[in-house]
Amino acid sequence: MKTALALAAAVALGAHAAPAAAFLPGPRRAFLPRLAGATSPGHVALTFDDGPAAESTPRFLQLLADHDVRATFFLLGAEARKAPALVREIAAAGHEIGVHGWDHRCLLRRSPRATHRDLEATRDLLHRITGTVPRWFRPPYGVFSTASLLSARRLGLTPILWSTWGFDWTEGCTPASIHRRVTGGLGDGGTILLHDSDITTGNGAWRATLGALPGLIADGRRRGLSFGSLDETAGPGTTAARPKPPVRPRPRHAPGAPAGRAAATGSPAERRG
Repeated sequence: MKTALALAAAVALGAHAAPAAAFLPGPRRAFLPRLAGATSPGHVALTFDDGPAAESTPRFLQLLADHDVRATFFLLGAEARKAPALVREIAAAGHEIGVHGWDHRCLLRRSPRATHRDLEATRDLLHRITGTVPRWFRPPYGVFSTASLLSARRLGLTPILWSTWGFDWTEGCTPASIHRRVTGGLGDGGTILLHDSDITTGNGAWRATLGALPGLIADGRRRGLSFGSLDETAGPGTTAARPKPPVRPRPRHAPGAPAGRAAATGSPAERRG
């Protein structure tokens, strides 16, 4: 009986964690190109995780407006609830908003019920703030669980990871190191993962990302690549890319000014018991 129970537990754990294998970049690009953020040739989807953050996100919005680029921002529900005005500013600037979960915890450690509550609460909060239902879902750390994929399907969210990233959360990263890592895996298109917040590290690495962006955009454009949000750069087998609206310029005020922040702690699942 003990052996049978142990075997059943191992099978259940394996089923729960199996989608996490999609984190591995090689197999993902080879066997799951849509999940890897494959785009139409010549197009690049620019995406940012872990915001919004009052200190850093406005600076990214200004830079993107200066370069006439739209992006997709994957937001955390807990941070969005602190700064609804900043979330509205992201949307008003013409950028796309996706779900990154309620807080930045690995979903392999969450129960199916808690996972669903967190994703639903984040989706609904972003909908209430912006008036638009999010389409995309990227899990914290890029690690899916079976429960997260099932919940995403129930909630009408499309899972997405990335084609290349800048390792721009690491201590000591520089604009040059970010540029080198991103372009090394980009090819003739794909989805770039960067971060507009250092909420998970507190090390200020977003400054290196901000410094790398102008060079990344300029280098890509010299190579004939166009930059946009995920919706604008949809690849084969996805919903057709939407026409690109103009990026709305941000008001010229001091970057990093607080935007409607209010204290909030705990995930929806924890608050509801």
